[in-house]
Amino acid sequence: MKEVLLLKNGEIVLKGLNKKRFEDKLLLNIKSRISSLGKFDLEISQSTITVSPGKNSSVDNIIPVIKKIFGIVSFSKAVIANKNFDDVKKLTLEYLKEDLSILKTFKVEAKRSDKKFFMTSPEISKELGGYILEEFPHLKVDVHNPELTITAEVRDFGVYIRKNAQKGLGGIPTGTGGKASIMISGGIDSPVAAWMMAKRGVFLTAVHFSSPPYTGIKAKQKVIDLLKKVSEYSGSIKLFNVGFTAAQESIKQYCQEEFFTIIMRRIMMKISEIISINEGCSALITGESLGQVASQTINAIDCTNRVVSIPVFRPLIGMDKEEIVKIAREINTFDVSIMPYADCCTVFTPKHPKLDPRIHLVEKEENKLDTQKIIKNCVDNCEVIEIK
Repeated sequence: MKEVLLLKNGEIVLKGLNKKRFEDKLLLNIKSRISSLGKFDLEISQSTITVSPGKNSSVDNIIPVIKKIFGIVSFSKAVIANKNFDDVKKLTLEYLKEDLSILKTFKVEAKRSDKKFFMTSPEISKELGGYILEEFPHLKVDVHNPELTITAEVRDFGVYIRKNAQKGLGGIPTGTGGKASIMISGGIDSPVAAWMMAKRGVFLTAVHFSSPPYTGIKAKQKVIDLLKKVSEYSGSIKLFNVGFTAAQESIKQYCQEEFFTIIMRRIMMKISEIISINEGCSALITGESLGQVASQTINAIDCTNRVVSIPVFRPLIGMDKEEIVKIAREINTFDVSIMPYADCCTVFTPKHPKLDPRIHLVEKEENKLDTQKIIKNCVDNCEVIEIK
């Protein structure tokens, strides 16, 4: 009896004539992620991917990885019976004997994609359920909240007998939504924003700003650790670590304090845009949530948007902190984010930042700087780190 893993690809079925491109990318992502865990054969048919283990390989070993691959809406372990109902009954009992012996409730569902099969879906459910009750009289059928749902799925080549389905991440395969750069800090929000855009198929590059000696090596390592957590879902990420100390010191020296944060953000955005374009990225991603801090008011966001020409995605823009923290806990970034190592955004923070900045006043202050020189120096001297 050979156990396989069935993966349902959900949203991809809605892609029409483009469906094959999404399916091929999902298969490639799965193969890449499980290749070090054994030998597996993958086949796709009717929006279901069958993962068959080779010798000395097990589907149990890859389930933790499958749970972190975007594009899979659900998955379940299964065996494949011949299209003979006696074989279906025999294999069902053999496969699920241990579960059926200890549980109290179950139900049987049937799906018949092969309409030529001699039994209808209701007939399969009734006959297979009755057979199980004869063999395990202690069981009861519960169609609303069973401990075990057994699904018999009739295909062209055989009948899948599968256990309870587990929920996948959904979304679309990473790499099908283009490339974008995440402006990553050491906080809670930006890793969540990165994860959310990866779920929409975006391949990530990351840009981080550090300000030694005001920020230390532990702050930089914190960002690397956060991206490692995100990369468990998104795949490899190239990190550009931008030294920003000289830029911040120049802003502090020449510009009014209340404009410090907004000018800093504008220069960061321009640097990130240049890096993004050089890396073939078509957009920027930030972890901004409207009104959360002074630099995230509508006028402040407008002031920062004006310095870049590529789109800026803000997936958290309408979320409150509680919603963001919930996702951070689910993707295992929260505990890293709250480690007490400050990032550059906390350096030279003004006591009274401008909440309602006007673009002409911001530009007037910014013109006191040689921004082109600052930007070029930052881009030319950034550090590149591969996160795998």
